[in-house]
Amino acid sequence: MTVTVTEITPTTGVEITGLSGSRLVDKAVAEECRTALERRGVVIYRQAHISDDDLVAFSKLLGRLVPLPLGGHPTHPDIQRITRDPSKSPLAAYREGTFHWHIDGTTDEVPNKATLLTARQISDDGGGDTEFANTFAAYEAMSKTEQSELEGLRVVHSFAASQLLVTPNPSPKERAAWDRNPSREQPLVWTRPGGRKSLLIGATAGEIVGRPRTEGRALLDDLLDRATQPRFVVRHRWRQGDLVIWDNTGMLHRALPYGEGSSRLMHRTSLAGEELVA
Repeated sequence: MTVTVTEITPTTGVEITGLSGSRLVDKAVAEECRTALERRGVVIYRQAHISDDDLVAFSKLLGRLVPLPLGGHPTHPDIQRITRDPSKSPLAAYREGTFHWHIDGTTDEVPNKATLLTARQISDDGGGDTEFANTFAAYEAMSKTEQSELEGLRVVHSFAASQLLVTPNPSPKERAAWDRNPSREQPLVWTRPGGRKSLLIGATAGEIVGRPRTEGRALLDDLLDRATQPRFVVRHRWRQGDLVIWDNTGMLHRALPYGEGSSRLMHRTSLAGEELVA
């Protein structure tokens, strides 16, 4: 099958057709994927129908896998099942939080470098598409004065901040469960090894260190609004078998809402972010 490569918007996303299954598990393909991620932020392999074994193998060609102890996969500890079905994932009850813009791994010492997500079953209720917002492009669109005002600021990220968007008035038991997950202080602006900068914001960003809470919240909300303008956003309409990879250091993402009884099932792997520098 002929391989075709199509850029999606002027700044973001590339769609590749004609590569599927074990053909993806190739060093040359992985190198091309890394290059595309660096330039375009999101790489979509249409109807790749990659097996779990090949998903793990391809992920390892791209970087170091993040262990996913609560992934819910019966045989692959490196794969997380994304679903609202509690029989398939111990994290199903928290999936509504992914309907808000976020970045994976913000409460880790270093956020994830990239995420791979493949569609085992797509939603049967009309929801479940995934949107990506390019925070590299959003940062680069700012004036030099605005950029300089953000340098050196640090943000506290927490699981609780994201869950408060879903449940604004939690019970003491719910809040205690959230708070058992450690919070993490991160720089607001991250610099890649090559010097390119992006914003580390999203649902887990709760407050700015050293700023009054209301002032910090206002700045974080403004940055999120600016980064998720339509010109910076790509929407992926899933087909069964699609494989999507994104540069988690410069791409916010969110799932468009789908019901608790939806058939939507995704398999995900994540790459460790050792290459990030503050």
